[in-house]
Amino acid sequence: MALDQLLVQTEARMRKAVDALKHEVATVRTGRAAPSLVEQLEVEAYGASTPLIALAAISAPEPRLIVITPFDRNLVKAIEKAIIASDLGLTPSNDGAVIRLNIPALTEERRRDLVKVLHKKVEDGRVEVRTLRRHAHDELKSKEKSSGVTTDEVKRHETQLQKLTDRYILAADEIGHAKEKEILEV
Repeated sequence: MALDQLLVQTEARMRKAVDALKHEVATVRTGRAAPSLVEQLEVEAYGASTPLIALAAISAPEPRLIVITPFDRNLVKAIEKAIIASDLGLTPSNDGAVIRLNIPALTEERRRDLVKVLHKKVEDGRVEVRTLRRHAHDELKSKEKSSGVTTDEVKRHETQLQKLTDRYILAADEIGHAKEKEILEV
């Protein structure tokens, strides 16, 4: 049935929105070194803007150190430039082949700022889920008018749609709470 298919498609889109939120939240800095901090950093290389993960091996051998080993040594300066231009607030050091990023301990004020950034990202994720719900709801209403679907069927599907929405908003909140706990951990 078309209404069931609409719910399946909406759920898939909501899952993608929450997955995107997960990746977005991973870029928020915590007190620990994590390769995800810099993986999606855009670097001007070979005349195009490319994610750092495609240009270098990234590791965190110590809790406060990220090591970036470019596949091409000629990219060291471009990677350094991208790190400095980013909003990470980190200063790279290199030996010509490897770039090291020391992750300083976060101050209490910086932790609060990062939590604010995190809350904004989580709220954006929630808004995305609600937008998907609204689109599905509009689609349900249009099907009711055009396809002769009964009002009872539409109401039942609206209830299922709300349950889906609640589940994915809860998932977004859980992602945010886990990351907040990680940021505030000293």
